[in-house]
Amino acid sequence: MEDPESAETAAPPGLSSLLPPREFLRSRKGQLLLAESVLSFIIFICYIASLAASFMMAPLLEFLLALFLFFAYASKLNEKFKGVHWPLADFLRCVTAAIIYFAISIAAVSKYSDGASKAAGVFGFAATIVFAIDFYITFNDLVTFLKQGSSDSPEGHKTE
Repeated sequence: MEDPESAETAAPPGLSSLLPPREFLRSRKGQLLLAESVLSFIIFICYIASLAASFMMAPLLEFLLALFLFFAYASKLNEKFKGVHWPLADFLRCVTAAIIYFAISIAAVSKYSDGASKAAGVFGFAATIVFAIDFYITFNDLVTFLKQGSSDSPEGHKTE
């Protein structure tokens, strides 16, 4: 028979198994991806409620991509699937998201007069800053990775 005390201390399987580890939530990348997901979802809801509903597709796609990368990094899929260059994909996602959010935020604030469009524009400017921080950090990681790759075999480049 099992000890009843050990059965009580073990975590029951369920929704808690879907939550990311605390170490990832405390990391800078985890916090940035969580902020990107939350801001994209808020912007998506604001655009649905506004007159600028034609802009709702960009925040929806960015929300889904940020959510996917959040769970991919949390479950360490980036270490299991080596065929995808994860930092480069994340860098391109952040650059395009920052540019798109900046453009649609300017359009939403200047062209539409309803409150939801203005709120979406303001949250869009905040998302632009968060995505810009993320692509700056990811760019620095890419540069260090490329410097390590080019310094591995300097003799091979000289003989060719």
